[in-house]
Amino acid sequence: MTEHGFKDHFSTGSADYAAHRPTYPGALVEHLSSLTLRHEKALDCGCGTGQLSTLLAARYGEVVATDASAAQIAAASPHRRVRYKVAPAEASGLPASSVDLVTVAQAAHWFDLPRFYAEVRRVVRPGGVLSLISYGVLEIEGAAGAVVQHFYGAVLKPYWPPERRHVEEGYAGLPFPFAEMPAPALAMVASWTLADLIGYVETWSAVRVAERDRGRAPLIAFREALAESWGEPELRRDVRWRLSARNGRL
Repeated sequence: MTEHGFKDHFSTGSADYAAHRPTYPGALVEHLSSLTLRHEKALDCGCGTGQLSTLLAARYGEVVATDASAAQIAAASPHRRVRYKVAPAEASGLPASSVDLVTVAQAAHWFDLPRFYAEVRRVVRPGGVLSLISYGVLEIEGAAGAVVQHFYGAVLKPYWPPERRHVEEGYAGLPFPFAEMPAPALAMVASWTLADLIGYVETWSAVRVAERDRGRAPLIAFREALAESWGEPELRRDVRWRLSARNGRL
């Protein structure tokens, strides 16, 4: 636990996180912006290194992007309309009724949800929107996909934190006490080389926990199996993550 009382799985390797995490589709931001009556300010909580924050800036006059990890904020992508701030999601420090949209991308399972929801009710203008966004394990066709699935679900199974199940469920099991609105079927898609995929997998929190317990051997074995199934290292393969979003109006 950190000084803010949050479980910090990502401060170590923040630069790698910024370099290798996938990008959210523009269609997600288009959908979210269509839900809000105003587009003055968005709050992106648990923003990490700003993958979603910078995209929101295309539709909102100002984006306040908060994360409890100073290391993540230090590695965030700069943008003239994004104001990064080290702060827990449960205490943004923003004025009451000042925000049109609150987003949480791949981070809500770490929050103290009752306190976070109280903060959302405080900062969001009447009629504003909260969106909890998540994506599960990546999908690749063929033998490479089978190698990744085995590493994720079998080799790393003992090392994933228990909160990970909420991501796998698309946040369906989280309490969500707001008037919920349907979300379109969306996905993130990337065209990656072998090195791109390995760089992404090495950002997984379970990989770092496994290394502390078993050393580099599991990761080395995974890299060798993936390389054998991939073919030429510079060959690009389509990688896909299904997105889930729980959108609620306040």
